[in-house]
Amino acid sequence: MTSAPPSKVLVVDDEINICRSVEKILVKVGIRVRTALNGQEALSLLAVETFDAVLTDLKMSRLGGMEVLRRVKELNPRMPVIVMTGYASVSSAVEVMKLGAVDYLPKPFTPDEIRAVVRQALAIAQSSNSDQAPTAAPPPRATAHQLVGDSYKIRQVIAMVAKVAPTDSTVLVGGESGTGKELIARAIHANSRRRDEVFFAVDCATLSSNLLESELFGHTRGAFTGAEKDKAGIFQLADHGTVFLDEIGNISPGVQSKLLRFLETREFWPVGAAAPRQVDVRLIFATNKNLENLVTAGAFREDFYYRIFVYPILLPPLRERKTDILPIAEHFLRHYSRRMNKMIGGIDPDVVHRLEDYDWPGNVRQLRNVIERAVILCEGGRLTAEDLDLPETTTSDKEVEHPPLRTKDDLKQLKKAIRRTSVNEVEKSFLLQALAQNDWNVTRAAKATGLQRTNFQNLLRKHGISAKRPPNPTHSQSETDK
Repeated sequence: MTSAPPSKVLVVDDEINICRSVEKILVKVGIRVRTALNGQEALSLLAVETFDAVLTDLKMSRLGGMEVLRRVKELNPRMPVIVMTGYASVSSAVEVMKLGAVDYLPKPFTPDEIRAVVRQALAIAQSSNSDQAPTAAPPPRATAHQLVGDSYKIRQVIAMVAKVAPTDSTVLVGGESGTGKELIARAIHANSRRRDEVFFAVDCATLSSNLLESELFGHTRGAFTGAEKDKAGIFQLADHGTVFLDEIGNISPGVQSKLLRFLETREFWPVGAAAPRQVDVRLIFATNKNLENLVTAGAFREDFYYRIFVYPILLPPLRERKTDILPIAEHFLRHYSRRMNKMIGGIDPDVVHRLEDYDWPGNVRQLRNVIERAVILCEGGRLTAEDLDLPETTTSDKEVEHPPLRTKDDLKQLKKAIRRTSVNEVEKSFLLQALAQNDWNVTRAAKATGLQRTNFQNLLRKHGISAKRPPNPTHSQSETDK
């Protein structure tokens, strides 16, 4: 019995590094790949070769992904098309899904995520081309996600995503700003039965109460001043899909009441409508606030709180998963190096120490911005301390508090923090002695210690040490006595 030929995928992106990267990822799992650098080239290949799926970028200089999607669907309505983009938005997601895309993948994505999405597309293609149901059960899907890191805490989060995704249960994601709450919501959607439907993300903190109500539920013509025609709300557009409501702690009691009713009945009333409408939408909520405290203060409805507190997932801040800092930094380094066409192969050890010592109050979002700036500044093949624009406040500048030690990972991280505190004290002493022995001349001190002058200066900045000679009380007194 002959085995089935390997699946063949067409990858379309005007960045050759993206094409090569996706090709490398897919070839490792036995998928054949052809690449095209623009939409015109892709259509030429589709005219002469057979493919099982198409993976196209949305924004391209010659014939964008939207037009590629339209043409592919005209040529072969059953062909699965995945649209990937670095400019994800609600409107573009809705449009590509309406045109028949099987998935909408924001960049950057992980190798596991791209493989999972392509496998799903190929399974859809095989199912639509087969006259019979498959006799063997498909292999279990890996949990698709964009979370980077392998710490115990992040593995726990991924395990919770895997458990709740196949259900329709309401999820509440908690965590500080910048920890990646939307990534969790997208991961839940990507691993659910709704994965082929629309995903909407709404930031409740940026919309007034009236505008939020209109955006979610829609309105009828004449419902208020300026409502010149009927408008479909997000709930109606997302029927059978997922809606992610971020910063839920900022919404008014009136909108909370309407959302509570929707969770109970799956019905909503467009503003100004005479009758309710019913849809099948899964809701995922997120907050960086303590909702329990808001309930106590009377700023959040207690019944709504208990209704959304079905399956809470708490994302740990970056300072509590220090072992993930370097993998995340390297992930963003690869991403921005590709985007800026720079060949940056790694990160200097002293930069790694600074990254891991820092508290990251802005969490992953702040780390991403720091690495993006460093890639812009970098003129060599590795990120150095000169490229790093990072505030000097680090964990080691403060007294290390001993958190509860529950696991071996907790113990390991505490020991690491204590070691770094000791190392920093040694470094400070080393610098001060070198300056004192060389008349506070940085060039001479660096030469005497065997360090390059720039590295010596970077260490001074790291520890907040000034190269100015400190005042000598004895000399000062003798000067006044004269």
